[in-house]
Amino acid sequence: MKARYLVVSVLSLGLLAGAAVSSDEPSAASTADTAQVAASPDLQTIAITRRGSQPLSRGPADYFTGDATIHSRFRGSDPARVGGAFVLFEPGARTAWHLHPLGQTLTVTAGTGWVQQWEGPVQEMRLGDIVWIPPEAKHWHGATATTRMEHLAVAERLDGKVVEWMEKVSDAQYVAPVQVAAATSEPPARPDRTGAAQPTRAQQLLGGVTPKLAQLTDGVLYGDVWERPQLSKRDRSLVTVAALIALYRPDQLRSHLSLAQDHGVTRDELAETITHLAFCAGWPNAVTAVSVAKEIFQAD
Repeated sequence: MKARYLVVSVLSLGLLAGAAVSSDEPSAASTADTAQVAASPDLQTIAITRRGSQPLSRGPADYFTGDATIHSRFRGSDPARVGGAFVLFEPGARTAWHLHPLGQTLTVTAGTGWVQQWEGPVQEMRLGDIVWIPPEAKHWHGATATTRMEHLAVAERLDGKVVEWMEKVSDAQYVAPVQVAAATSEPPARPDRTGAAQPTRAQQLLGGVTPKLAQLTDGVLYGDVWERPQLSKRDRSLVTVAALIALYRPDQLRSHLSLAQDHGVTRDELAETITHLAFCAGWPNAVTAVSVAKEIFQAD
């Protein structure tokens, strides 16, 4: 009996020891599985395609009428199906008739253009408008006969297919009567980070005394002139800052130094602009601009 009890005790201790090892240390198989998950090649990371890093391309003559430039193409990696590009249409340029199996979204980023669904009216689309084109809807879009237009076009692939091209838009179809969008009397208030609507800078400075001037500032100066694609906002900021320094306008310079940084102008570039203008506009103007810039940089 004593010998049997001793054997049972030894076996029990062995089982307990094995259980303790298995609970405290992962098995070789589980360790391998964990390493495989951690090093999974399917894990994707954020990818940034820098502005200007891709070549421009002309819209193919088979699918476009007139001069259209395609840039900043993008395409999501599987399993994502989204892709798109910016397209700049010169006056009179447009796509051929086409459709998208999962539809398309257009966001007008500059100018004014036209869009039409088959057997529907030609409709005007303006800067800031977002146009949804339903799946399988035959349509075309492009610039007006007299103005440039740029839009961001986004669509999804279905079984590898994004678009089906058809016949070109005839001149008669292109110049059909246009359904013009109703003009808005007031520019929209801009939301803050909480989503609450906030007045624009022009509305804050001018609206209480000259509301029409505030409307023209927002709608014409910033809503049209600053959005024209011939100059980037960064370049327009540099031109404006230089003009304000040369004209000795420190009050206006304050806001435009901040705006220039929002548009991608660096502090070093602003400092070099001031230094250069000391020789063109005079030392007093440059010294005053340095004081304003110091104030803005410290506030930021």
